[in-house]
Amino acid sequence: MEVTPALILAMWTAGMAGGAAVVSQWGIVGPGYGWLTSAVITIAGGVTALAGGSPIGVLATLAALVAGLMARRQRIAAVLFAVAALGFLAVAVPDGGFFAAISGSVLLGGMTSEMLLGHWFLVDPQLPRWALRRLGVVAGIGLVAEVVVVVALGAFGSSDTVMIAALAALAAMTALLVAAVWFSLKETGYSGVMAATGLSYLGVLTTFGVVVVGRLLVEGL
Repeated sequence: MEVTPALILAMWTAGMAGGAAVVSQWGIVGPGYGWLTSAVITIAGGVTALAGGSPIGVLATLAALVAGLMARRQRIAAVLFAVAALGFLAVAVPDGGFFAAISGSVLLGGMTSEMLLGHWFLVDPQLPRWALRRLGVVAGIGLVAEVVVVVALGAFGSSDTVMIAALAALAAMTALLVAAVWFSLKETGYSGVMAATGLSYLGVLTTFGVVVVGRLLVEGL
């Protein structure tokens, strides 16, 4: 496993594109959400393609861009976002490995997509909260999968006890944040969504830590 900025960006962008595909398929948001997510994914994807020098990354970025242009036709946009996600995942696999690329993408994508959708409640406070809960579940599944994968690859067999402790602490903090987001959404007032969105901000930071530190431990073996 070779840990590079291109690998981390590819997993993150794959996860965001996958999240955008799922939310678009649900049909609960207007085209503005598609424009927002398309812009974020296109920018991150463009950087990914440049950093990795991958033609597949360029095609995936174009798919995300076209998905934004088709945001008013959400089912078509969902397919294009899914194509982009698969493309960025293909960029991540050679350096990250198949299972590690998937687990990292699900973890990063689930948490980031939850944060982005939480912000969209400012535009439409009537959005259903079950969407945020489901994305939180995705992030939780991604966290479990990520820990299982890096442990299976020998991360805890490293002699670097400081890094191992950091990974354990980051994973525990991420788990607490996922749970806190879930319980925040039980608050009936709008403050519950605001709290969940703020907590997901922190979750994005800790998930990056889990993904990066875990892979550094595996790379150092």
